[in-house]
Amino acid sequence: MIKEIKSSEIKNFLEENPSSVLLDVRTNDEWKIMGKPNTKDLGIESFFITISQGPEFLQQVKEKIEKKNNVLVMCAAGGRSMIAANLLLGEGYKVVNISDGFSGNDQDPGWKNSGLPSIINN
Repeated sequence: MIKEIKSSEIKNFLEENPSSVLLDVRTNDEWKIMGKPNTKDLGIESFFITISQGPEFLQQVKEKIEKKNNVLVMCAAGGRSMIAANLLLGEGYKVVNISDGFSGNDQDPGWKNSGLPSIINN
């Protein structure tokens, strides 16, 4: 079973799990239009790998993210990130799904609306 946390719980999670990284699986267009999480101030590294890239997705993750890290997986609202989290779990990664994603969903506001650091790409 994959652990899920809300964006509002990320800072507390990172205090207890400092060897975590963030994986944002949204598309290039979403990153350009909505922005990206800025994890530098949170003290963790972030990776931007689109899940829609098919089989290359797992290969790119394996090349960039070590299995020793907790991987916080995020998309726009929590759906695609759960798919990605399941794929990563099957490869032996320790994964946590950010249930409200970057933009939020019907229940929770998401990364951007929770006041977590983000950047807008032009």
